Amino acid sequence: MSTLSPSSFPERLRAAREKRDLSQADLATKADLQPSAISHFETGTRKPSFENLRKLADALSVSIDYLLGRDNSAALHGAVIQQVFRNASKMSETDLELLANMSRLLAKRNEESDKEG
Repeated sequence: MSTLSPSSFPERLRAAREKRDLSQADLATKADLQPSAISHFETGTRKPSFENLRKLADALSVSIDYLLGRDNSAALHGAVIQQVFRNASKMSETDLELLANMSRLLAKRNEESDKEG
């Protein structure tokens, strides 16, 4: 897969699905849609309604803006957050506190970097 961000809705939908290791059928189940609809959306032969777009974004933990090409960061953020939540139940209380402290430290570092740049 290219290092460039996908630009069209079908490309972004497929990339977000694949990043989460979901088949078209898996995504269809999560979004309460037919598998054939996912295929049509990814090939560009059909465009989703707003309601279906919302279902897809929710199922993939991305924003509608990401799927429509208006925001490049949403997919990464959604995937990372989803992974942290998936693993949180396997962490000790000490590990969770460390993770929270690390996230605060990284956010502060990025804020300071943004102010300098």
